[in-house]
Amino acid sequence: MSEKLKIKLSIANRVYPLTIEAHQEEGLRKAAKNIELMIKQFEQSYSVRDKQDVLAMCALQFASQVEQKSIDKANVNEHVQDKLKALNDLLHSHLIS
Repeated sequence: MSEKLKIKLSIANRVYPLTIEAHQEEGLRKAAKNIELMIKQFEQSYSVRDKQDVLAMCALQFASQVEQKSIDKANVNEHVQDKLKALNDLLHSHLIS
């Protein structure tokens, strides 16, 4: 059984106590740090002061990155499948002739 850790993460001037698996700590701390950096960027670039608006913009940014990676991966997979089919067809034509 894996060891549970109790950590506190600060996001948008609020502290969130979490009980997590030990292997999750690094990822959660990096995520919190990235959120804080993005909050600062949005506040500076767009003069937004309402934390809820800034957090909504951060959530949208992160979600769109995840969705775009999923779309890109699907496109790569389709391209690879097309190439493999073409290669298979080429091999098949050489083996038959």
